Amino acid sequence: MPEIARFYGIIIKLFFSDHPPPHFHAIYGEYNAIFNIEILEMIEGDLPNRAIKMVLEWASRHQQELLEMWNTQKFCKLPPLR
Repeated sequence: MPEIARFYGIIIKLFFSDHPPPHFHAIYGEYNAIFNIEILEMIEGDLPNRAIKMVLEWASRHQQELLEMWNTQKFCKLPPLR
């Protein structure tokens, strides 16, 4: 699973040819969660609230790029949250 971004200890990864809906994985220490790209919502797992907010802020800035990566299966690194 390629790493597409890393910020504040959070690692964002995206599986290609994975099951619907379009989603990415966020890993923060021992926490793991899956976020729906289309509706920008955590759909599985657990993360501290502060990490959820940062992941959603980052995802809202890169939603189109995430959807494009999901649909084309062309990997690219995205800038971290700053």
